[in-house]
Amino acid sequence: MIAHNIRSLWNIGSFFRSADAANVEHVYLTGYTACPPRKEIEKTALGAESWIPWTKHENVQEAVKKAKVDGYSIIALEKTMKSTSLFDYKWPERVCVIVGHEIDGVPKEALDAADDILHIPMQGKKESLNVSVAAGVALLMARSM
Repeated sequence: MIAHNIRSLWNIGSFFRSADAANVEHVYLTGYTACPPRKEIEKTALGAESWIPWTKHENVQEAVKKAKVDGYSIIALEKTMKSTSLFDYKWPERVCVIVGHEIDGVPKEALDAADDILHIPMQGKKESLNVSVAAGVALLMARSM
C-alpha cells in the first residue's frame, strides 16, 4: 500500500489497521504523510503500526518503482474518466494500492505510473468515501479475489 500526502494522522493510523486486516506486506508513506511514532497514529492503529513494515519516501515515484521491482501491480484508487469499478476488476495476485490526499486525491504522476485506476461506485449523494475507509474497502477487495 502507498499512502501519499495524507494530512490526517488518524487516517494514517486507520491505514495500518486496514493493512493488518488485509495482510498487507508493506506500507509506503510518501510525500508529507506523517510517520509513526505519533500518538494520533497510534490511537487509530492500535499497535498495527508496530508490526506492519513501513518505509518513508519523499516522492511517490520512489515507492511505485520499489513496489514494481518487488513484483506488484500498481492500482491507483481514484475516480477518473478512465477508472474501472473495483467490483468489476479482475484483481491480479499481487497488488499495491495507492491512495492520495483527502481532497486532491492521487496525483497525476502516480496515476500515470499505475497499471490500473479503480474507483468505488457511490450510491448516495457524496462522490467519495473517507480515504481511510476507501483504502480499507480496496485492500480487502484485493485480498479476497
